[in-house]
Amino acid sequence: MKTTTLSAHFDGEKIVLEESHDLKPNTRLLVTILPDTERQSLEAFRNDWYSAGEQALAGAYGPDEPKYDVSMVKEPNPNYEDR
Repeated sequence: MKTTTLSAHFDGEKIVLEESHDLKPNTRLLVTILPDTERQSLEAFRNDWYSAGEQALAGAYGPDEPKYDVSMVKEPNPNYEDR
């Protein structure tokens, strides 16, 4: 089964999916708890989100990342405009 993201909420007793999806018994799930944007200003929420993105990119592209040159392109994309 491919990874799927579904919206859900906690109703005080259980997690409720907000859209239908066929789940078989013992299907593995990963639950992410989002911040309560009513208690947290939208600006603070955005700053936290951007900070998480920066940290993820820093982990993916470190200071030892090789420099890529246009001569390394094996098959150019004809739909990509030259810059």
